Amino acid sequence: MNGIPVGILGTGMYVPERVLTNQDLERMVETNDEWIVSRTGIRERRIASKEQASSDLAYEAALEALGNAGVAPEDVELIVVATITPDMSFPSTACILQDRLGAKKAAAFDLSAACSGFIYGLANASALIASGMYKNALVIGAECLSKITDYTDRNTCILFGDGAGAVVIGQVPEGRGFRSFELGADGSGGHLLKACGGGSRHPISQQVLDEKQQYIYMAGKEVFKFAVKIMGSAAEEALRKAGVEKGDIDLLIPHQANIRIIQSALERLELPEDKCVVNINRYGNMSAASIPIALAEAVRENRVKEGDTLLFVGFGGGLTWGASVLVW
Repeated sequence: MNGIPVGILGTGMYVPERVLTNQDLERMVETNDEWIVSRTGIRERRIASKEQASSDLAYEAALEALGNAGVAPEDVELIVVATITPDMSFPSTACILQDRLGAKKAAAFDLSAACSGFIYGLANASALIASGMYKNALVIGAECLSKITDYTDRNTCILFGDGAGAVVIGQVPEGRGFRSFELGADGSGGHLLKACGGGSRHPISQQVLDEKQQYIYMAGKEVFKFAVKIMGSAAEEALRKAGVEKGDIDLLIPHQANIRIIQSALERLELPEDKCVVNINRYGNMSAASIPIALAEAVRENRVKEGDTLLFVGFGGGLTWGASVLVW
């Protein structure tokens, strides 16, 4: 990549205290633990309290990332929050977070690319730093998916959880940092994964609420087929752009949507399981928060060493996808 070399200076994460287990869901809908685990790999997920919004989760993750990076809030120059569950339509969750952090110098905006949002955010923020426009950025994936999940729909309520992951990015030594980004979209598949109630097409009305249009809708089989195909191809394209071979990957950090999708990506990339971060069993699908939380946990567990080659890859509603190669 051209320009100033940009990489990750610090990571952080936060998940709410409340745990929703498969056994809890058995009492809510017609499902069972064995069925959920065999098809998704999920055993439990975290759920935000009634009082918590996405900015609250983002704030905790941001504080940890800033502390680990040694960057004071007042020195942050850009805040990007990737989310499909903003606190409100406007102002942006990033602006709410900017005020709470006291990051008075920072420009701030939200980005909507669903589960691919964190990689889209990294690509945007790193390009602005590489150009010299900003010196650093706080990039966060934050979601309260429980707020838009229909807990009477057994096909979707088993999947989603809440959380936030954050990184501080800035200039790094030559040979380190982001080596490539691969972003893509196919809007013709937008109807397969959506929450349309509350937008300008379907503003909140009694009919919208009666039809539960404010909740996540997903055509599971079609999304699964798309995900298996795109996770592998996006990853391979990011590797090609970076001039990196499959065997050079030290750690794969995929979007945590379904264990079978992750296993399919491992097979295509010819990687052993110990070179992949998997936490879907504990958190479920956290959309834009899943990759940064997986990264933060890997860093906490000393699974990431200087000079390691990391591969991020995800897909999401839109339909969208993204992948990135980073030298730590």
